[in-house]
Order: sequence, then C-alpha cells, then structure tokens
Amino acid sequence: MKEETRTTAPSGENEEKDAPEASQRIVDFGASVSRNKRGNIYTLTIVGQVEGHQVLPETAKSTKYEHVMPLLAGLEQDEGVDGLLLLLNTVGGDIEAGLGIAELIAGMRKPTVSLVLGGGHSIGVPLAVAPKVSMIVPSASMTIHPVRMNGTVIAAPQTFNYFERIQERIVSFVAKNSNISEKAFLNLMLKTGEMAADVGSVIYGEEAVNLGLIDRIGGLGDALDCLYGQIAQVRREREEDLAAVR
Repeated sequence: MKEETRTTAPSGENEEKDAPEASQRIVDFGASVSRNKRGNIYTLTIVGQVEGHQVLPETAKSTKYEHVMPLLAGLEQDEGVDGLLLLLNTVGGDIEAGLGIAELIAGMRKPTVSLVLGGGHSIGVPLAVAPKVSMIVPSASMTIHPVRMNGTVIAAPQTFNYFERIQERIVSFVAKNSNISEKAFLNLMLKTGEMAADVGSVIYGEEAVNLGLIDRIGGLGDALDCLYGQIAQVRREREEDLAAVR
C-alpha cells in the first residue's frame, strides 16, 4: 500500500492564503479574527440599521440578521474561536431581528464583550447589554424610546396591546441583562421634554454606566483586556476540571 506524504506549506504561505479570506470577511460581515497566545477573538460590528424582513435601500448602511444569526451559531461551536468582541454603532432598526440577535448573543457560553462607539440607539440598546460585559466610550450616546412602527397602523385597542407586549419584551430583556431595573428603564423610555419630536431619553457614556444600563466606561484596549480576562478564566476552569478528573 502506497503511503501518502503531506507537505505543510510554510507559515508565510498560509498567511498569504488567509489574507484574501480575512479581507472578504470584513467586506461581507464587518468582521475579523485575531489570533495570539492570549486567545482567538472574533470581532463583529453592528452598524447602521438592523435589517429585518424588509430589504433596506442600497444607499443605507445595514446589518442583515440573516447573516449575523448563523454566524453567531457557528462561532459558538467553533473551537478555533475563544471569544466575541461586539462593536456597536447603530441607529436601531427592526425590533424582532435586533432582539433575536441579542438573544443569541446572551445565550452564548463563550466570553463576550460589547463596546458602544458613536451610538447604540433604539434596538441597539438590547444588543449592547446582551454580552457578558458591556462597555461604552465616554462620547457615545444611547437613545431609549417607546416602540414605533412604520406603515399603516389600525387604531384599535388590540394594536395598543400589541405594542405594549413588544415593549415589555424589550424592557424585560434589558433589565435581565444589565443592572437597571424594569421600572427605571421604562421611565427613561417614556420620559417627556428631552427630545423635540419624540418621547424618550438620550443618555451618554458616564450616565449609561451610572444608571446601571452599561457595565463600564472604556475604549478598545479595555474591551480587549476584559475579553482576554474572561478567556483566561475559562481556561483556568477547564484545567481545574481536567485536574479533578485525573
């Protein structure tokens, strides 16, 4: 029987092959993977509007839920990825698409950290608080407002009840995944006199942390340090479990 001999390409050649793939990943998903001794981190951006069941115009920046959802499911199962860094600069978008993505992130067992840059508005708020640790830069802002809907709305009590139930889902998720109470978050959502043409609140970096909505103030370096710290903790626990079995 003839033996097969496999030749391994030099590391430089592998890096050359990986480069186009990495560039395409950034173009397609706004994502990148960084690998070093401290851990392999997948960076995912949520930008523009979160696109739901209706396709947005080509001129609009958008994050497509049908791309992000299977991507997150794959990351959770990928042994080559140790943690997820979520970079947020979004105006909001489709409620159910955004909440669905947020639920997936909240349900991940791998280390996760979010960093709000620029803005994490509307449905961007649940996305910001979904990871295990949420962070915000001092200059970033977050808009909290009641549920809104485009298109025809039937003026009936059932419509109001439907809006209220959607709102309850958002409030419940945010309170569960942050340190703000449902009552305090609802008060921010229904606040009057702050926005000229809407009901709600606009809060900024330090304020978001003081309210308990976001965990910490920080920048990119702080977010990476936090994520690497989580990865190190997971590795220690894994080693302790293996030692206990032996």
